[in-house]
Amino acid sequence: MKYALSTLAGAVALTASLIAAPALAEDAGIIVYNAQHESLAKEWAKGFTKETGIKVTLRNGGDSDFSNQIVAEGAASPADVFLTENSPAMALVEAAGLFAPVDADTLAQVPQEYQPSTGKWVGVAARSTVFVYNKDKLKEDQLPKSLLDLADPSWKSRWAASPSGADFQAIVSALLQLKGEAATADWLKAMKANSTAYKGNSTVMKAVNAGEVDGGVIYHYYYFGDQAKTGENSKNIGQHYFKNQDPGAFVSISGGGVLASSKHPKQAQAFLKWVTGKGGQEVLKTGTSFEYAVGKDAGSNPKLVPLADLQAPKVDPATLNSKKVIDLMTQAGLL
Repeated sequence: MKYALSTLAGAVALTASLIAAPALAEDAGIIVYNAQHESLAKEWAKGFTKETGIKVTLRNGGDSDFSNQIVAEGAASPADVFLTENSPAMALVEAAGLFAPVDADTLAQVPQEYQPSTGKWVGVAARSTVFVYNKDKLKEDQLPKSLLDLADPSWKSRWAASPSGADFQAIVSALLQLKGEAATADWLKAMKANSTAYKGNSTVMKAVNAGEVDGGVIYHYYYFGDQAKTGENSKNIGQHYFKNQDPGAFVSISGGGVLASSKHPKQAQAFLKWVTGKGGQEVLKTGTSFEYAVGKDAGSNPKLVPLADLQAPKVDPATLNSKKVIDLMTQAGLL
């Protein structure tokens, strides 16, 4: 988990020379409030600077921490670009009117299902909800057919999640949009009764792997990341994709947006265009984040289940309501 940094004061001006597009060459770099994985953002920044000469300064923190910070800073924010892991943080900043429209050329690089309907920000990567399960405790015919099945009393004390994390809250945001407030509140009440709370998705996966619980709701890349290392925290685990447009098949869009208050809007827009273009999306295919590429004709890591096969429900990320989710989860006693 990443923690928020203290409020930043002032914008950083750095000398930059743009080789590929001289019209952008100004004596300025850009500041990115980064709530994405630090290693992924570093690769993006490195590739962009190498190609354009524009310096990128990353400030690392968490989704909700940075979104609230940007809203508090308003027009005085030193940030030029905001990158997130999940959509609700982007929707919060957008609702405050703090994003500039994304350039049309950038939006054209990403299919409409991986960007909000408003065009105020754009998808840069994606992650799928998945039910991880201990293969010694559950067989395939015993797996839940829907995320909603986990509300059944038969699942009491048998599954886990990390309710305090932005990842899980994004999943609940999708449930709220798809099924409505009453159904979501009921499901959260049952979750409080049935599930075990852990701090972080990695911890949930470790608990499932160790047999502490039968299964857990996390994002897909935790499993693949562990498998790419020693596999010791996932050797007993299977992954179950709900599919069938189920709320549990939700694909969360990682977002990128340019702040309306940016002192260097051309450079900021150029960064977003690069991240969503061939160079930035190739980092997702060949790197170690195991997140999905979302650019048109961009390929993801071949170890992943193809995005098209996930049968995700249609969710407009611009309408995900993180505030309402926090309220509902608090009322259910999960936060």
